Amino acid sequence: MQLVHESLPVIPRDRLLPIAEVESISGLKKTTIYMLMKRGEFPRSVQITPRCVRWPESHVLSFVQARIAQIGAAQTASAAS
Repeated sequence: MQLVHESLPVIPRDRLLPIAEVESISGLKKTTIYMLMKRGEFPRSVQITPRCVRWPESHVLSFVQARIAQIGAAQTASAAS
């Protein structure tokens, strides 16, 4: 017996974060976040309403993890020299 809901694709859960939470998670201030977004170095926000933007939590966490990985790679490279 197959249940109907088993055939639906699984949609991963992701939260949309306000700027205050993005600042807290990333350790960056709002001005820096928007500057990095403009340069294409920080995840883009999602327009919810004309005056409301949010960031997907998974994108912010990926940004933080990538920065941590960069530090680890730089430390490994300098230790090998």
